[in-house]
Amino acid sequence: MNLEKIKKIIFLTVKWIAICTTIGLFSGSASAFFLVALEWVTQIREHNNWIIWLLPIGGLMIGLGYYYFGQEVVKGNNLLLEEYENPQKTIPLKMAPLVLIGTLITHLFGGSAGREGTAVQMGGAIADQFTSVFNLDNSERKTIVILGISAGFASIFGTPVAGALFALEVLYFSKISFRSIPLSFLTAYIAYFTVELWQVKHTQYSIPIIPELTFITLLWMIFASLLFGLAAMLFSRSTHFWGTLFSKTISFPPLRPFIGGIILAIAFYFIGTTKYTGLGIPVIVDAFSIPNAPFDFLFKILFTGFTLGAGFKGGEVTPLFFIGATLGSALSLIVPLPTAILAGMGFVAVFSGATHTPIACTVMGMELFGVESGFFVGIACLIAYFSSGSVGIYHSQIVKGPKYRFYQNFKRKETNLL
Repeated sequence: MNLEKIKKIIFLTVKWIAICTTIGLFSGSASAFFLVALEWVTQIREHNNWIIWLLPIGGLMIGLGYYYFGQEVVKGNNLLLEEYENPQKTIPLKMAPLVLIGTLITHLFGGSAGREGTAVQMGGAIADQFTSVFNLDNSERKTIVILGISAGFASIFGTPVAGALFALEVLYFSKISFRSIPLSFLTAYIAYFTVELWQVKHTQYSIPIIPELTFITLLWMIFASLLFGLAAMLFSRSTHFWGTLFSKTISFPPLRPFIGGIILAIAFYFIGTTKYTGLGIPVIVDAFSIPNAPFDFLFKILFTGFTLGAGFKGGEVTPLFFIGATLGSALSLIVPLPTAILAGMGFVAVFSGATHTPIACTVMGMELFGVESGFFVGIACLIAYFSSGSVGIYHSQIVKGPKYRFYQNFKRKETNLL
């Protein structure tokens, strides 16, 4: 190997380490700030329930903000997926403050939404600025998008391995270069440790008892996992349904979250509880020890799908955790497995089905609940992945691989029968 080649390798190594470090530090810091701000607005809402009546005003503010200043970034996570698949132009940095402010407004006034979409979009927008700084080509830019997703996901949930894998798996069948794999892990860990350095804590979950694995236990696991997959399918289709309905019936975009906010505020008033507003973290935590009512997961599907479909900002993943954990918890009333293990299985399995990412979700389960839960959450994620249908929460995600082939074969057999 000649000297010029060695110099080139050293330069590329230093360049990408610098890029990963900077993305990790900035994305991790953005997530740390977001987590603190999110907790602050959540506390304000929980101590002032009347503020939910201002949800329409918050929706109008979000709608007007995106209509006049952010039409090119309104697609959110789907824009990141589209730019990865077909690079066109650098993602505007304004995506980060717009989604941050929009999500905080959503949660302040009681919208039912998550937080991962915000962190991923902030990470993606921050990361893509390096495209012009380093004059990166389209192949390198694809790596940049992966690094942004990885940093955002890892830092917001405190799961660096799952964050790196999620960024790779959500784009897995779109010709990921080998270079992206170690860089995704490096960025995820830097973003994760940045949040730790800011001393911002993540929610802790516990599965104290891992049941003995028997044939009967396995059958009950399969039964529960199929239901988790169906719940993921219902959530994905619900979100798309409300989004389509609002876009077809209300032509002026800023009015969609305004009218949606009116309906949500009235609905929350009549059901007489705020447990379905915001992230619902306390409900998720309780689901690991106390069996939930059988309709909790359905209400969360309804309210989150409606909130996001109307144009409020946030994410889908934490609501998916809520849906899966409460469904699993409720199933413990009829399924002879510990409440915590069912809640943990549902927690990651519904997420797996809705995002087509069973590997990342299995690893996430082990990071959150301990490696001892690996077999249980792995089976749940795999079965939910296959039983959740071909439509996920991201319009622009390319779905191929085993699941794609499974449903293509299913459609062909159905056509032949007809």
